[in-house]
Amino acid sequence: MMSLYDYGGDEQTKDGIHVKRSDIAYAHMRDPKLLRYYYKAKTVSMLGGSDIEGSSPTDLFIGRYGYPKVFIGPMLPPQFGDTSLLGTPERWTNLSMEEIVDFRMRLVRGMHLSNVHDVEKGRYEEYVRDLALAERPADAEMKFKGKPHVHMELRDEVQPYGPSVKLDDFRMYNFKADKKVESLYTDVDAKAATALIELYNRGVPVSKIQKGLSAGLFGIEKSRRFVPTRWSITAVDDTLGKNNLKTVKHSDTVDATYLYYNNSLDNRWFILMMPGSWQYESIEAWYPGTVWNEDGKNVSIFGSYEGYSGRKTYAEIGGCYYAARLAVSEKLLRRGKQAMVLILRECHPGYSMPVGVWNVREHVREALRKDPIVMNSPDEAFGYMSKLLDIPAKAWIKNSRILKDMLTQKRIAQYM
Repeated sequence: MMSLYDYGGDEQTKDGIHVKRSDIAYAHMRDPKLLRYYYKAKTVSMLGGSDIEGSSPTDLFIGRYGYPKVFIGPMLPPQFGDTSLLGTPERWTNLSMEEIVDFRMRLVRGMHLSNVHDVEKGRYEEYVRDLALAERPADAEMKFKGKPHVHMELRDEVQPYGPSVKLDDFRMYNFKADKKVESLYTDVDAKAATALIELYNRGVPVSKIQKGLSAGLFGIEKSRRFVPTRWSITAVDDTLGKNNLKTVKHSDTVDATYLYYNNSLDNRWFILMMPGSWQYESIEAWYPGTVWNEDGKNVSIFGSYEGYSGRKTYAEIGGCYYAARLAVSEKLLRRGKQAMVLILRECHPGYSMPVGVWNVREHVREALRKDPIVMNSPDEAFGYMSKLLDIPAKAWIKNSRILKDMLTQKRIAQYM
């Protein structure tokens, strides 16, 4: 098997076709197995010694295996300058899958074993806190203990990253704290949820708040601890969304049916807002060849739902549910309305690996920034959507509580 690096120069001929280097990379992105090979080849070639120097995009990672003893550590690319893009998913919506994977694989994850309760103990623990507090990228150097481990993470909550390596030493320079985040870090009497909400209301990006929670910056002083990155992402989305909904649920309902649409990273998003008290459902359909249905022969559909009083169990579709709910709650809060909300997501084969739950939050946000199509009724809206969806309407209806409740058997028949 050839990798991208078997072709020299920026442009080459492959099988008689003149292609750019990026075109070859994109071909790898369409096949999960080739993608993993490409990913490993590139990250191995990036590391030529036992240390690296660069500017950390104030990024960090807290593991979850072995909890409460987990690996904590910084993320560092072998490049200096403004690397903030690498750690700010709010800025990735216009990027391709290739570009996201390419720059994320530059990040080397340093690993130091720590107890989650030891947030105020040790030099490495202090550096992790400083990264979460940092206002801008900080120059750093990392020395390895042993060989880097290259493994492509396939988790829908966490964005991909490059090699992992145990730390022999780590130093950080030119550190400057973000005053907004620092003010909640020094407030040792504020509960964690209070800190998250206050920072969000001050305009701090969700990804920055998630890093702060993960690094143990917030909460009553004696209760502070490191939170695994995967958990902190969903915890922040859930907390902020619920807080928005406290206001949304006391608002007047929308007076028409609104349909929002977005297509990005070979994901098709349909967000339907309909008159009625708050209900929310998010349904995902994964085509064969996508990472969660890589070897399947049929489309896999599953979803999660909540009524006006919310839900007491963790959503079946995981962190994506809470990320999309946050985006929806923001839109309704700005409009001063509540609604029944249905999200349908078609994941097509071009989405060959999950790039993180930010993909859901930011692309739903992006869809909701667009002008909606205004319909006279949910029936009309779903009829319109049926023409844009590849998956037959009856498959969505079968898997949707909202659609089943909303459409009578007579109405359903016209879509079958």
